[in-house]
This record gives sequence, C-alpha cells and structure tokens, in this order.
Amino acid sequence: MRYCFFTLLVLFLASCAETTVESTESIQVQFKGETMGTYYSVSYLAADSTSYKKELDSMLLVINDEVSTYIPTSTISTFNQSEEGMDIGVNYQEEMFSSQSDGTWPANMHFARNYVLSDQIQKQSGGAFDPTVMPLVNYWGFGYTEKKAVTAVDSMKVDSLQEFVGFEHVSYQGSQIKKSSPGVQLDFSAVAKGYAVDELGRFLEMQGITDYLIEIGGEVRARGLSARGDFWRIGINTPTEDATVTDYQLLVNLKDISLATSGNYRNYYDVEGVKYAHTINPKTGYPERSSLLSASVFAKDCGTADGLATSFMVMGLEAAKALLPSLNGVEACLIYGTADGGMDVYMTPGIEQFVEQAPKSN
Repeated sequence: MRYCFFTLLVLFLASCAETTVESTESIQVQFKGETMGTYYSVSYLAADSTSYKKELDSMLLVINDEVSTYIPTSTISTFNQSEEGMDIGVNYQEEMFSSQSDGTWPANMHFARNYVLSDQIQKQSGGAFDPTVMPLVNYWGFGYTEKKAVTAVDSMKVDSLQEFVGFEHVSYQGSQIKKSSPGVQLDFSAVAKGYAVDELGRFLEMQGITDYLIEIGGEVRARGLSARGDFWRIGINTPTEDATVTDYQLLVNLKDISLATSGNYRNYYDVEGVKYAHTINPKTGYPERSSLLSASVFAKDCGTADGLATSFMVMGLEAAKALLPSLNGVEACLIYGTADGGMDVYMTPGIEQFVEQAPKSN
C-alpha cells in the first residue's frame, strides 16, 4: 500500500510563493512547502496576515520523525528494525485519537495515533488495508529499500514474506508495541499524509481559524469558505498515464469535509510490457490489478479518507461498492475501466452535494 502523488488538482494556489490577499472582511494567507516526498499547500482566511508556516513546518518535521520509513532514525524505522518491538512511552487509549493537537504532543504520540488509525481502517476494510505489508512493499520495489523493478518474480520469496504480514502479528498494550518476529514491519504511508493534513487543520482551528484548505500530495481537508465566499473547489484528475495535472474527471466543492484519492495510474513500473502497481494486496502478496483506476473518498477526517481510498484500490470495484453502505459519513467516487477500453464513474448517493461538474464521458 503506497500513496500516489498528484492525484488531485487543487484550484486555489497560483504559485509557490507565500502570499496574502486582502478581502473586505478578512485576509487570505497562502503558502506551500515540501514534505513526505511531495508538496503541501495551505490557504486560510484570518483577521490579519499572520503566517503559521514556521509552526506547520515544525509539526510536519516531528510527524515525519515518527512515521517516515525513509528516515532511518524515525520511531517506525526503529520499531521495524527491532527484534520484539519497543516501548514507545505512550499508553494506549482511544481518546488520544480524537483529541486536538496544539503542536506539543509528547514524543511518539503521532506514531501511536497512526497505529490506532491503521487499526481502525484495517478492521473497517476486512484486512484489505494492512500496515504490516511493509516487507512486501520493499520486495516489489516501492518501499524504503533500493527502488528496483522485480524482473523475475520469486513466488517462494513472496510466500515467505507473507508470513510476516497480518495485523495479528503486532499488539499495543500499555505503552508497549510488540511484534511476533523480527521480520514484521509497519508502514503507515497509506494514512500518514491524511493524518498530517488533519493535524495541521486542528492546529489552525486552535488559532481561531475556521476557513481553510490544506493539502499534502493530493490529500485535502477543507473547512468553512474560500476567499470567494463559496466552498473550496477541487478537481479530481483523470486517471490515465498520459493525463496532466490539469486534466480532471470531476470538479467538486468541499463543504466541511476531507478528500483523499488513491490510484495506480502514475506510481508503477513496466517490465516487458507487464505493469506492476504500487498498491500491494496484503492477502495475496502481489500488486493488485483490477478495473478500478482511482478511488476518491470523502470523509470528516482526511486520515480515514486516505486509508479507505487505499483499501478500495486493494479490494477492487465491486467489493468497494458493497462495503460503502456500511461506512457512516463516507462517500466515494470510483473511476473504473470498461470492457471497451473507456472509463466510467460510480458515485455513492451522497456525492451529489459536492459535485459541481459532472464526470466526463469517455
């Protein structure tokens, strides 16, 4: 399970420079930066031009230092290289996930909350989402190890790595996160961006900011109104390999909601005409191939939307459609390939409230 960059077109920032735009009632503050191997962008309305870029950059550094598998000294990397797990110093409690952050969480709190969020998505998805898929992600060349295409699939190796995959191999009791064997490793990449978006949003809310849009690599959290006085406008990319970031399949307005999109159409490699996608099915051990091209999920918090979008890509179109009615407060737009080589769109009944422009016909 890996995230896909540039899956959404956010239609509110024209440049990378920090800017402020005055309106009759408030000031719009905008800025961009880099994080998690991609970009982030922030826009909000406030009574003055105070920029919180420094504070948000600091928060992102702390989150990365706990959940990034690309940082050898991060909390998750330390856990992955441990023999039996570790004491993270944070006692397990459900309420820690819903409490708001002021940017001064104790050490390893972000790691703990990503664990709890992953546990939630794993249960909701029936195991289609599983954060212990890291050994397989590395094998297929999409992890923190050397980026190298698998030119000859070793089914015995895949089978041996699957012995370490399964959330039953880890446990969180007290402040201890244990694993059943040294080969078990965690990967929060399919929820980490969405989680970070939520954390930045909560920080802004604690500063009294109620109108904002935050994006990290295509995962978005919107609250209140834009500088135009209407809802935040987002374009969902056309899920084809040759589509540019300005080609969109659907235009939506976000109304106090979060949106995350996952797809296989950009992050893959080709070996002798066979495409290997970054979405690894933890139940089979292999990259998932199906007619589902992208999954966009609307939910209150972006971490949930992020994890469910990946889950849908793993389980495929029909299973995702079957699961959606049981997910309270969740809406989705699923773009899939048709037998004649075209594309079609499935949308849950509640999606109409967001749609500004109907899906393009292909």
